Amino acid sequence: MTGRSEGGAGVARLADSDVPDVVDVFSEAFRDYPVMRFILGGDASPARLRPLIQFFVSARSLRGEPLLGVVENERLVAAATVSFPSNVASPHALAIAREAVWERLGAGPRDRYETCGRVWKTFVAPEPHIHLNMIGVRPSSQGRGYARLLLDHVHGMSRDSPGSEGVTLTTEDPKNVAFYERAGYEITGHARVTPELETWGFFRRTVRG
Repeated sequence: MTGRSEGGAGVARLADSDVPDVVDVFSEAFRDYPVMRFILGGDASPARLRPLIQFFVSARSLRGEPLLGVVENERLVAAATVSFPSNVASPHALAIAREAVWERLGAGPRDRYETCGRVWKTFVAPEPHIHLNMIGVRPSSQGRGYARLLLDHVHGMSRDSPGSEGVTLTTEDPKNVAFYERAGYEITGHARVTPELETWGFFRRTVRG
């Protein structure tokens, strides 16, 4: 583990070399997550889930965006990825990775992912903000406050970024709605992608001073 503590007790800013560990955390945390099962057509086996998560995490790494984590006994147990909306062009390597993952997983997963993407775009806050892409905790380490620790760290990043007016995120798990509301988020959108899958968009305004 090469990440070092930054701006919050227990939270580390991870390095590109930590991407496999972040993928491990998310592969455990999201193995039964509704949107992953939807995108993958119900087959969220490790052989299909891991490449998808590898792409999501690599996208942040290739764009030079933060990978955050919590380390317990020298093992990464929780992680989060964030992005900063901008007009900067994505690196060519990201386009190559995108095509590679959809070639491996097939046209169906790509179409379903793009369907979700069109819905998520309707939730985008007009204010400049940080977007929390993914946050997850290994099942064996859940219930210890690590998700909230990461969430608070991201809120601090927004406070420290003059160009950010808040933090946005989405969830497809109804149980998460109350958790994010308790953390100060307001629902900005709610949609049913399919009869079996619904999604919520959230925004938490950053208060300074």
